[in-house]
Amino acid sequence: MLLLNFSHPITDAQRAQIEALTGRAIERVIQRMPQFHDSQPLGGQVRALVDGVGLTSQEWQSAALLINPPGLVPAALALLAELHGRTGYFPATVRIRPVADVIPRQFEVAEILDLQAIRDSARRFR
Repeated sequence: MLLLNFSHPITDAQRAQIEALTGRAIERVIQRMPQFHDSQPLGGQVRALVDGVGLTSQEWQSAALLINPPGLVPAALALLAELHGRTGYFPATVRIRPVADVIPRQFEVAEILDLQAIRDSARRFR
């Protein structure tokens, strides 16, 4: 599995949680920590960010992808639209949450969201 991380670096503990939840090994992590600029259109910034991942068209369509999206909600939405356009489906996504009652603050993997399954399920309500 290829983890595309568009957020803070993944810790060893988070990596182990991801592998346990998915039942798959993370073969490679591509880290792209974005810095978005309010004065520029977000769509172009996201496209450039995704272009920087360096995957070929064939890899976008065939690799087992897992996404850790940026925390900025509009950027995460634009990223999902961009990725759907390149892959033909909504990729699975990591949801990170703070660990309760821990100082200093730490984060853990809450779940893996199968966005395509969520989308497919929602089609019943059209």
